[in-house]
Amino acid sequence: MKPLRIVVASRNPVKIAAAKAGCARALGDEAELEMLPVEVASGVPDQPMSDQETRRGAGQRALAAQSASPDADFWLGLEGGIEDDGDKMWAFAWIAARWPGGQGEARTAAFALPEAVAELVRQGVELGEADDRVFGRRNSKQQGGAVGLLTGGRLDRAALYEPAVVLALIPYLAQVESPSCKS
Repeated sequence: MKPLRIVVASRNPVKIAAAKAGCARALGDEAELEMLPVEVASGVPDQPMSDQETRRGAGQRALAAQSASPDADFWLGLEGGIEDDGDKMWAFAWIAARWPGGQGEARTAAFALPEAVAELVRQGVELGEADDRVFGRRNSKQQGGAVGLLTGGRLDRAALYEPAVVLALIPYLAQVESPSCKS
């Protein structure tokens, strides 16, 4: 059986790990997965500032990945973002998945950022850089991310993203497991 070629629209090792773990869970541990990272533009700012902008960024990344490597089996866009509701600033991510003949998307859980981090983000600092400044770290977004820092490593960015990868593949699973089920 040939491996499933999965293009991940990022070279960030955390996003690649989340994509691989989510695809393995959704497609079965016995599936051989070939992960192909590709750097593509999201079409949104480096720090998406709303749910809608983050969702659009994930979708545009998946579409750009498909254009860059059209012969793959799946294309995934993972986009982290924030939204300030006036009371708290929330962090989350959107996952967009594409495959020949279909697509799906899902959002991760959201969590509130500490005010010191939120204030830097409001000043135009990207979340990863704000985390590094506040927590005295370096390149945290390619490690455990904000969620890893805030939970003391009990939950990291890859673990946060993994279930949303599975959820984004629900329409694909419905097609292959029950072709009459349309989602």
